[in-house]
Amino acid sequence: MNLISDMSEVRSQFPILERILPNGKKLIYLDNAATSQKPYFVINAMNEYYSKYNSNVHRAVHALAGEATEAFELARKSVANWFGLPSGGMVLFTSGTTDALNLCALGWAKVNLSSGDAIVLTEMEHHSNIVPWQMLAKEKNLELRWVDVDSETYQLDLDDFKSKINGAKLACIIHTSNVLGTRNPVEKLVEMAHDSGAKIILDCAQAAAHEKLDMSKINADFLAVTSHKMCGPTGIGALLISPGIFEQMEPIQGGGDMITEVFKEYSNFQENEHKFEAGTPRIAEAIGWSAAINWMQKLDMNAAHQHTLMLAKNAAEGLKKIPGIKVYGDHSNDDVSGVVSFLHESLHAEDIAHMLDSMGIAVRTGHHCAQPLMRRLGVTSTNRASFYFYNTIEESNAFVDAVKSIVERFT
Repeated sequence: MNLISDMSEVRSQFPILERILPNGKKLIYLDNAATSQKPYFVINAMNEYYSKYNSNVHRAVHALAGEATEAFELARKSVANWFGLPSGGMVLFTSGTTDALNLCALGWAKVNLSSGDAIVLTEMEHHSNIVPWQMLAKEKNLELRWVDVDSETYQLDLDDFKSKINGAKLACIIHTSNVLGTRNPVEKLVEMAHDSGAKIILDCAQAAAHEKLDMSKINADFLAVTSHKMCGPTGIGALLISPGIFEQMEPIQGGGDMITEVFKEYSNFQENEHKFEAGTPRIAEAIGWSAAINWMQKLDMNAAHQHTLMLAKNAAEGLKKIPGIKVYGDHSNDDVSGVVSFLHESLHAEDIAHMLDSMGIAVRTGHHCAQPLMRRLGVTSTNRASFYFYNTIEESNAFVDAVKSIVERFT
C-alpha cells in the first residue's frame, strides 16, 4: 500500500481520526508514542470473537472452544513470524512491555543471577526497564551499572557501554527512546554484550511501531514488545525468547493452564509457553493483535517509517524557529522515530498541552516515565508530539502553527 497516494484510504480505516471533539475541533492525534489508533480490521476481529465464538481456550472440546483455541494459538504464530523469532524460540504472552520486562526479571534473572552480579542499564530507559531491576537488585544484592547519555548528541556513550558491560551478566536496553526518538545501535550493543558473556533484553515498545524487527538478525536473547503501539489492542504484549533460554526460566505465577498435574504435596508444570500464562489468557486481545499484524503486512513498513520521519522532521524544524522553544533529540538523520519532544523557556509544558488540546491537538506532557533521562537533560518534563504513518503534513504544520500562536500570545 503506497502511503502517499493512498493516505486518504489509510486514514479512512481508522474511525477515530474523524472524531470531532466536544469543543467542536477536529482531532489531530499526536500522542502515538503512548498508544496508536486502531483500524476497523482490528476492532471487527475482536467483535467477531465476542459475538461468534467467545469461549475459553485449551480446556474444552466443544466447537466454540476449538475455534477460540485455534485463533489464540494462531495469534502466537503471527507474533513469532512478524518478529522473526528463530526456530525453537518462544512467545510468552503478557499484558504488555512492562509485564514482559518484569517476567524477564523474575522468570529468568532471579533464577540465574547471584549476589554481586551486575546488570547494565542506560540513562535512556523507561521506568518499566528500571524499576524491576532495582527491585531485583535489592532482593538479590545485584549491582546496577548505568551507561551515560550525551545531553548534546542525545546518543548513548558506546565507550561507556563497553566499559560497563565488562563482567556484567545482563544488559537491559531500550531500542528506541520514547522521549528523544533516538534509535540505539542495538545490533552493535547485542554483539558487545555477547562478546562479554552477557545476556541482553531489548525494550522494543517504541521500535515495533516503526520498523520491522527481525529477532533472528538482531540476535538479542529477549525482546519485550507490546500490541497497542502498533495498531493492536491494549492489554497484551509478549516476551520473545531466543532458543535455549526458556529452559532456564521458572514460572512466577501459579494457577490454571500452567500445570499438568496438581497434588496436595506438589504440582507439575507445563513445558511449553503456557507455563508462564496462568489463568484465562487475553484471548480477544491476542486475536486483535493478530489482526493488527495481518493489517500491517499490507503496508510498506519502510515507506511508513519514512513518511513518519518526514512529519517529525518537519515539526522539529518548525518548532526550532519559534523563539524560546528547545527541541530535544537529533532529527537530522533517519535513526529516530516519530517523536518530537520540546520545551519553552518560560511557558509550562502542561499549560502548552492544555492550550493545544483546546485547538484539538492531542500531545503528551510530563516526564514520560523517564525521570533519569529528564535529569540528564536538566528538565523535569517536556511536551511530546509523536507522529505515525496515518498523520499528514497538514497536521504537522497545524501543530507547529498552534505552538507558534501560543508562544506569540503568552510571551
